Amino acid sequence: MTSKPARKPSDARERVRQEMAADPGVVEAVVAAVHEQVPVYAALDDRRLPEVRAIAAWGLDRLLHLWATDGALDPSDLRRFRGIAAARAADGRPVQAVLRAYRVAATVLTDEIAARAPRLAAADAFALARMLLSTLDTLSEEMAAAYATTSEDLAGDRDRALRLLLDDLIAGRHASVGALTDRAARLGVQLPDPYCLLVAEPVAPDGADMSHDAVAALLDALTAPGGDTTALATVRGSRAVLLLPAAAAAHAGSVLGGQSWRGCAISDESLDRVAVAHRLAADALDTAPAHAHHPGRLLTDADAHVLALLAGHPAAAPDHIGRLVLGPLADPGRRHLLEALTAYIDTGSASAAARALHLHPQSLRYRLRRIHDLTGRDPRDPWQRLTLDIARTIRA
Repeated sequence: MTSKPARKPSDARERVRQEMAADPGVVEAVVAAVHEQVPVYAALDDRRLPEVRAIAAWGLDRLLHLWATDGALDPSDLRRFRGIAAARAADGRPVQAVLRAYRVAATVLTDEIAARAPRLAAADAFALARMLLSTLDTLSEEMAAAYATTSEDLAGDRDRALRLLLDDLIAGRHASVGALTDRAARLGVQLPDPYCLLVAEPVAPDGADMSHDAVAALLDALTAPGGDTTALATVRGSRAVLLLPAAAAAHAGSVLGGQSWRGCAISDESLDRVAVAHRLAADALDTAPAHAHHPGRLLTDADAHVLALLAGHPAAAPDHIGRLVLGPLADPGRRHLLEALTAYIDTGSASAAARALHLHPQSLRYRLRRIHDLTGRDPRDPWQRLTLDIARTIRA
């Protein structure tokens, strides 16, 4: 009886490689293990997991290829690993955690290959161990060096480091509030919390100076010297983005108006949701009609949420939007003011509203002034009347 010739180890490895590459469960197993076993990665939100999944898929593909071909990392691999390390230095994720994530991934890879062991020879297992040890050693050196270099560069150019910090906040590239706090501490700053995220643009953008120096000057005009926190500023396309203490929103409108700028200030989001705040403000500036802007007045959270609702992609529940716009008018003790607003909107004039409520016209006008004082919205202004109308409608 003639026995079948043994397959070459490389052929067996290639078959296993192809099978694992076609199985999406392998990547998911790696992501789940890293998410569970590495505390920094356990804090990642849903916005960051796709990036982890993409890196895991690429890394597994390369490791399986190196094992099947007895290969070694090439210069393009090393450039990519250095780039990943530089990005982690910029977003404050510790290099020790990153390297531990790769070790966890290597363990999962070993387990997945072991599950297919009957098709492999002892030489294949030795080749896997040799490849993993060699690869992890090389990428550890490369990534640690790139991480250290990037960290030194960021510390040496503090202004650039602060801009990158805000850029990463806007893009959602931070692992957690804790990692963000650690990164700020390394830069010697304390971020404002509560904060106001202001997205601003020139009313006439042609010829406007959008350099970092010009935006830094705007930042100086909006912040008081000697505060305990550090405000941040950067440029995104034709707009300035500033992270300010929440109190700065009170006078930001007049400062921007004096320089022929307009903007939207978001103050109702937490530090781990700066990316959400930026998207709200930027979308509001994209979609707000011209009559929504007034010199000396900024668009706010309430305006941004109403605009998102009108655009068909609300970013909050209707009752939350109603509370944002109406503010104190939603209190039961101010029901008479809400009734006055409803009558004014429904009838179209103060006189008609007064007749509907059996009030003297002066009493109705007084209530409209109180509404303006409490909400910052003048019911006689077309845009602000629309936001108030939407808010009282969706609240009901």
